[in-house]
Amino acid sequence: MTTEAPSLNDIKDAARRLTGLAVRTPLLDCPAADTVCGGRIFIKAEMLQRTGSFKFRGAYNRISRLTEDERGRGVVAFSSGNHAQAVAAVSGFFGIAATIVMPSDAPAMKIEATRNYGATVILYDRFTESREDIAAEIVSGQGATLVPPFDHPLIIAGQGTAGLEIAEDMAARGTAPDQVLVPCSGGGLIAGIATAVTAHYPDCRVHAVEPSGFDDMTRSLISGHRETADPEARSICDALLVPTPGELTFSINRNLLAGGLAVEDAAVRAAMAFAFRHLKLVAEPGGAIALAAALSGKIDCTDKTTVVVMSGGNVDTALFAEVLGQTSG
Repeated sequence: MTTEAPSLNDIKDAARRLTGLAVRTPLLDCPAADTVCGGRIFIKAEMLQRTGSFKFRGAYNRISRLTEDERGRGVVAFSSGNHAQAVAAVSGFFGIAATIVMPSDAPAMKIEATRNYGATVILYDRFTESREDIAAEIVSGQGATLVPPFDHPLIIAGQGTAGLEIAEDMAARGTAPDQVLVPCSGGGLIAGIATAVTAHYPDCRVHAVEPSGFDDMTRSLISGHRETADPEARSICDALLVPTPGELTFSINRNLLAGGLAVEDAAVRAAMAFAFRHLKLVAEPGGAIALAAALSGKIDCTDKTTVVVMSGGNVDTALFAEVLGQTSG
């Protein structure tokens, strides 16, 4: 595997590979958010992507390039749910056996969906066991190919196609983004988006948005080296609980990002309800966190054009009903 950061041309190559397969998700106007934030807000609705999140982009870009021999030996991935579903779905396209290592406390619908796509699911305790070690044992024993969730140039390039679409759609509107807010966990999505967006709009400021207590990318950008989340931290944002940035993703993000923001769970719940009521979008907690940053004033959007990436919509129905029932939007 090369550890070289993907270029804009790599992202364009991924976009060509994904044409006709990935959904070109819409960039939506949101007048209600404009009013709250005092600026122009655009929503990149990645919950409308295949498998319900942006992860399909990177998974397809990686798996579609496997050799016939590699396909025959299967793939392994570890994920809290969105990458799991994407790898399972893409593997199904090619008739590849997929084994996915998932935390036992992942949302039940994510586990069920991954199995329904045909993958074998192995559950682990995210607080006492290492998913990387479990996956490594499977790779060693079966000769399977690891498809990592973020720290791989082909994964990053695939996720970057969302940023390429943002840049193209903003240009079609005759405007430019002042800032882009992106949910962040391991950093693959924001690394790809930042690569594409800043290539088109060098003055645009791209910000990572993380759950409070899991703001390891934010703190890493400040310190200049990879920080680790508090092991006692907990958050509703199950998709964003990776404890430290990826090595490759951080090397990209430290050069391209303007900074990071940490958001409390209460603001995330409010953003989930807001998106449903005003945009008719179902967002999972991690998928709503960038919108939460804008709506709660974690970043100044006044008189600015802000693109908010909503990264996924795979939320358990019970949690979503609870959020809508308890939160005004």
